[in-house]
This record gives sequence, structure tokens and C-alpha cells, in this order.
Amino acid sequence: MASHRRKPINLGLLFDWHAQNSKQTEFHLDRPFDVAPEKGTVYSGRAISAEVQAISGWLQAAGLRYGDTVAVVKDNHFDMVLLASAAARTGVLPVMISPFVPPAQLRVMLERAAPKVLVTSSDVLARAAKESIEIVPAGVGVVVTGELDTELPQGAVPLADLRGAADPGVRLRPDDEPMIVTHTSGTTGTPKLVVHAAGTSLGRFSFQLESKRIPGITSGRGDVVAGCFSYVHNRLLSWTNGQLSLAPRKTVIMSDPDLDNVAEVLATHRPTSLEALPNMFQRWEELADSRPELFAQVLRYNSTFDAVHRRTIRTFLDVSRARFPIWATGHGQSEIAGISMNVFTRRQARNWQGFRDGSNVGWPPAAPVKVVDPVTGRRKKRGETGLLMVAGKARCLTYMGEPERYLEKVEGKWWNTGDLGRRDRLGRIRTLDREVDLVPGLSSIELESLLLDRLRRAHEVVVLGAQEGPPVPVLSMRDNQITPEEWQRATTGLPELAQPHLVPWEDLPRTATWKVRRHELREMVLGSDRTFGTGRWT
Repeated sequence: MASHRRKPINLGLLFDWHAQNSKQTEFHLDRPFDVAPEKGTVYSGRAISAEVQAISGWLQAAGLRYGDTVAVVKDNHFDMVLLASAAARTGVLPVMISPFVPPAQLRVMLERAAPKVLVTSSDVLARAAKESIEIVPAGVGVVVTGELDTELPQGAVPLADLRGAADPGVRLRPDDEPMIVTHTSGTTGTPKLVVHAAGTSLGRFSFQLESKRIPGITSGRGDVVAGCFSYVHNRLLSWTNGQLSLAPRKTVIMSDPDLDNVAEVLATHRPTSLEALPNMFQRWEELADSRPELFAQVLRYNSTFDAVHRRTIRTFLDVSRARFPIWATGHGQSEIAGISMNVFTRRQARNWQGFRDGSNVGWPPAAPVKVVDPVTGRRKKRGETGLLMVAGKARCLTYMGEPERYLEKVEGKWWNTGDLGRRDRLGRIRTLDREVDLVPGLSSIELESLLLDRLRRAHEVVVLGAQEGPPVPVLSMRDNQITPEEWQRATTGLPELAQPHLVPWEDLPRTATWKVRRHELREMVLGSDRTFGTGRWT
């Protein structure tokens, strides 16, 4: 019999709640959890709830108690969500940090977090040691997961030494107090630590929306849902909530976005719903070209976090053999959750024309949005460009260790996103650039989308504003080559651009969510990170 208990809004209870329902999803992993390497790659709903309870026990054995803070910086996998749930379940505040944050920035973030215990992995410690950076603040306990293939810091404890500790039971923090800390992507520097409460995250409409059964849009009991993410991102709160609420037949977890791994997972499970980061999908276009059968059963694609280029949407909708496949996209920020959403069909993707279609991120379903002048704050009319401001109740509480930076972006009920955009005549939001990355007279997002359309062999296109001369395009090509004739055809009718710089995909500096670190790329290509924007709201 299904449980009639009301679904909790605290992450600490979600897995326990799901395990008591008669309809459960089955989790399939691309590799075993680092916190339970011996338990294989298939978990029932009850088994994964039991794993959360086991983690609660060993976190207590590590010395953590109600009100303490634990930092989690380990190899990317869904067990990071289990760690966060286990911590929240006992009133411990989890601070979730990507293992791909550079060691120098990681040390700064850990100093701001001031955890009692750090849960990490040998790979993270090894990368820091290679750069001679001590990432662990003095007095912080260390628990190491996974393979112990590097020398551990003095006093560090292998996870194996803590397993088997008793479940301490549930003791939640109040819904208006911090429940979890995630972080921003860090495209402009050290990522900000974003503090969320249960009442401002899972308790709000923008987080609850995808846990509702919406025919054709959200998954059903017979679906196979696959996802590939950075598992420390705020997005995983609502995604996990959605899977545990809707209980599809399978929930397939990909921890590694490498083409070979993705191909193996998709060949085994053949998902009907597939979600990944926009830039992951962009990289996987090569897989769609060479192995289109892997995506034949996909009815619903979903990309969140950022705008997605139209070529990417068209590529994947075209390889689906479903009669009416859709692409759902959401635009948001870690601090404010979802801002806008849109759904595209195969017909729409094929009929896109010109610059402006590339930046359409849809309508705001859950919170008011206005466009204002960056200097005067005056509200802009439809069609005029300015800063996007959002008045949402899902707003985070603060930035951990940087409260002044948080207050700089707050104006009463309004949150300054730092994004430049406009509302069109239908009320849709069109994003143009981050304010810090603006290029006078054009939109990098729209220009990059069009160049990707014209350069089929391009993995990535980034347009950088130059202080002297025209904007500089940076291209990542499949064969790292482009002919003068090919470039001339691609730029016909476009604003003046400098000659392109070729940078291999693997050499592009990226964040944990695969966005390009533009300030680092500017230094690589232009020798300076100066921009036309103020960077005030980064």
C-alpha cells in the first residue's frame, strides 16, 4: 500500500519517504558508489534509503553532530546527493563542492565554509598535492572515500574505518534554517557558496513543478529516466525530488560524461527521458552523429542551468524515432532556482531563423521578472535590453562567508541575476550575455549559436570582446582545423570578427557544469581578462 504521508520538503527525509511508497524507482549506476564500492550498481528505492541511513551513521562516527558543518568534495557521483541527504537528516549542514574546482579556489571555499569534517577522495587530495596547495584548514577532520591510492593527510580516516556505525535517527533543522550549501559555476572566479533552506528550496513551486504528473512533459511509471550532471549543483535538489515523486521504472545515473561511457550506458538502458548539462549535450552531438540509435527511444530531452544552442536541440530531436519528441529547457541560477522554461518541438527546431531564436529561454512560470537599466535601475519596455531581475520566493538565504556580496545583488524583493536580456512581445525572456561578458553592439550567445549552426564540425564557439579591434572568436573543432574558405562562409553577413583562434576541446577551461571560464580563456587568448562589463553583479 502506498504511503499517505505528505511528501517532506527537507532533503534529509526524501529517500526515507520514497522507500515507504509502493511505487518506487530502481536506480542504475554507471559505476558503484564511492561510499559503497562493494554494493554494485543497482539499487531499489528501499536499498538506496538504507544507504542514506548507513551514511548518517558513519558521519556521526566521524564526529559530526547536530549544528555542525560537513564539506563534501569527492569524485563526481550521485552518492554526493546521498551524503547531503544523510547530513541534513541529522541536522548537519552539508557544503557541496565540485571536485573540479581548482585547488587554489577550493582552499578559499573551504576556509569560508569552516567545516568540522571534510569528506573527500584521493584524487582531490592528489590534485592539490601536485600543485603544492594545502586545501584542508587546520583542525578539520578528513574522511577519504574510494580507492586510497595516495598518501593521506595526517589524521585522515579511510571511510572503511567508519562503516557499520548505528543510524543516529532523524533530527531535522527548522525549514527556515540552512539545509544545504551548493555553489555557483565560477565562470568569473572563485565559486560562491549558496545557502539554501528547506522552505526556500524544496518547499517552493519552482522546485515542486517537475514532481507533478504533466502528460507529455514529465515522466510516467513506464519511463526510463537518465541523467548526467555535476552532482553538487542546486539542480539536483529538484531533479532528485522529481524522480522520487514520479517513480519512473528506472533512474539511470551517469557520473562520467565521456563519450565512451555515455554510449555504453545508453546502449544498455535506452532512456525515454534524458537530461544533461547544455554543454554536455553539445559535446554529445558527435555521438548523435555516429550512434543515432542510442537516442531512438528518447521522448523528452531536458537541459537546465543555461541557454542551449539551437543546433544542439535540432540534432537530438532529429535522431529520436519518437513521433513527437520534445526538448524542455530551463534557465535559472543557483541563488534563485528556476527563472524561465520553454518546450521545443522538432518542427520549431527545424524552422529557426536568424540570430534571435538562439537566445529564447521561454516564460517565467513561478516568479515575476523585470528588465532594468543597469545604471539607473529604470524599468525597460518590452524589446529593450537590460539587467534581468527576479522576485522569487525560492531565493537563497545568503552567500556563506560573503554576506556583503549577496546583499549587493538584492534590491528589496528583487534579485539581480547579472544577466543581460529582454522580454519579447509575447513575454518570453531572451538572454544575451552575462553583464561581465558583454560585447558592445551584439550578443555573444546569439552570435555563437549562429556560428555553431554554420560550423557543423565545431564542438564549441566562444566570442570574446576585445578592448582593441573586433570581437575574437575561439573555436574548438572536431579535427582542430578550419580552412579560410570555411570561415568566410560561416561569417558571411555577420558583424566584423577577428580571425579565429583554435583551441582543442580538452584545453578549454571549464567549470564543474561544463561552462567555459571566459575570464581564463581571455587570458589564454588575449593576454588580459579585461572586459567591457563592470562585473558588479557576478
